[in-house]
Amino acid sequence: MGLIANYNVRSMLVRKGTAAMTAMGIAMVVAVFVMTLAIAQGFRATLVASGSPQNAIVLRKSATSETVSAVMKPEFALIETLPQIARDAQGQPLASPELVVIISRPRISDNQPANVPLRGVGPRAFQVRDSIKFVEGRRFTPGLREINVGKLAVGRFKGLSLGSDVKFGNVIWKVVGVFTADDASFESEVWGDVDLMLNAFQRSGYQSVTIKLTDPSALESLQAAIMGDPRLDFKVEREQDYYDEQSQVMTTVIRVFGTFVTLILSIGAMFGAMNTMYAAVGYRTREIGTLRALGFSRGRIVTAFLAESVMLALIGGVVGCLLALPVHGLSTGTTNMASFSEVAFKFRITPALLAGGMVFAGLMGAAGGLLPAIRAARIPVARALREI
Repeated sequence: MGLIANYNVRSMLVRKGTAAMTAMGIAMVVAVFVMTLAIAQGFRATLVASGSPQNAIVLRKSATSETVSAVMKPEFALIETLPQIARDAQGQPLASPELVVIISRPRISDNQPANVPLRGVGPRAFQVRDSIKFVEGRRFTPGLREINVGKLAVGRFKGLSLGSDVKFGNVIWKVVGVFTADDASFESEVWGDVDLMLNAFQRSGYQSVTIKLTDPSALESLQAAIMGDPRLDFKVEREQDYYDEQSQVMTTVIRVFGTFVTLILSIGAMFGAMNTMYAAVGYRTREIGTLRALGFSRGRIVTAFLAESVMLALIGGVVGCLLALPVHGLSTGTTNMASFSEVAFKFRITPALLAGGMVFAGLMGAAGGLLPAIRAARIPVARALREI
């Protein structure tokens, strides 16, 4: 450790310029790596936050998402009688029949049209999803053409601010409230009375039913009750699991794309580290010979130069993580491939992502420094000493 700490660290300080350039190259790769994965992490976290372990969602058996499901009104009437559904103070079942359609609204950033999810909900939807909190205005009144808009949707799409009139389904709707939902995907949606929206879009039935269970453990009992009723051709999933599944496709796409980009960039960074270490070996040939003459083995020489390369890369990794941190919490958006609607979400940089960035930096340093370290160890002592 004395050789590594005293000789190699001092050598990096002597070569400030080349060491800084190599570290910055690695820093940029790490920053891209962390920010790309922060997009995937943020998207997944936003969708998963939409689900509650206390809630279940009922869909047609063949449906892969709400947008392709169907629940007729008589079927909903049967579902809401099931004993596994929690009741409010008046004894009413906490079940929300819902309709999800897509409307087009221009983005604020570029004025281009985007697909905005519109959710018609039942009168007890806000009891079923108790994470909804209003930051402006109030809840819509059932039976009136009023809508509520998620906070992220207000900041991303035009014409959805409090008090605005919005036309869809050939009807004018008034925005009467803006809500948050603990960073869930609902903050990208527009909510209104489900029965009025059925009429506006000429639909005869709902698409899904979200219910609050009497207890999270009641899910299996509810699944058995619905599967055992020949009148109900539905499947039941825990709401949290459903939204986790919805995030898988887009999260995988983002991660694959991000990995591809960072791999290409990392190749350049590794070559940069390799060139720096080759130059260091060439510059310090006589020093290497002196160390060998003093009794340091080839293995110690390899370890020393490899450690120097890794230390240089880790410095770059720290800088890269610091460069990526400012994007944490910033809002962006992408298309949810499961529903083909735009979901706004926030970059989410976690300690695990930062640790992954540091490990990635260390691997780049090790890969870039290995061959120069082996070359340094193979330099004949006599030839190295002649360099003096």
